Amino acid sequence: IAFAPNEEGELKGSARSVTALHVRDALEAVATANPGLVERFGGHAMAAGLSLRAENLERFRAAFDQEVRKRVDAEALRGVVHSDGALRPDELELPLAEILAEAGPWGQAFPQPLFDNEFRVREYRALNGGHTKCVVEPEGGGRPIDAIAFGVTESDWPADLERVHLAYRLDVNEFRGQRSAQLVVEHFEPL
Repeated sequence: IAFAPNEEGELKGSARSVTALHVRDALEAVATANPGLVERFGGHAMAAGLSLRAENLERFRAAFDQEVRKRVDAEALRGVVHSDGALRPDELELPLAEILAEAGPWGQAFPQPLFDNEFRVREYRALNGGHTKCVVEPEGGGRPIDAIAFGVTESDWPADLERVHLAYRLDVNEFRGQRSAQLVVEHFEPL
């Protein structure tokens, strides 16, 4: 939950959740068990908003933490990547990327397909804004393809990385009037 103060001395919060926690229900339980702690709240399973007095932040933090611990076990908070499997090298092309782009909209109950393969890293560079751009080649052959990892910095991605296992979304990159397939990296593991 991220909070920001307003002029009236209230904190406005915006909550995002994980699949294992219905965040609005957790907020309701906290508000019910602690009358007057939460001024207002609303939302749904994956996102909610709330308001509380600034002086109540520590009490809220403790109550919310306790409620989450009752509802979610540590295993559910462990990062797990669910993949739709590997794509063949000949599928890592613009036609399939366009089909996938047209198949949306994607959402919580209908996630965009996520694939995983092993690749050789052919080129690598850090971009402004803390992102990594690389060119990878599928293990076992195939044409090189661009990949971008948002929020992955030079310190996250080893400069000498030669082989990598990627979990990615096959996407369409449009740049200067040119369209090409690219991998949007969701997770990577050095090999």
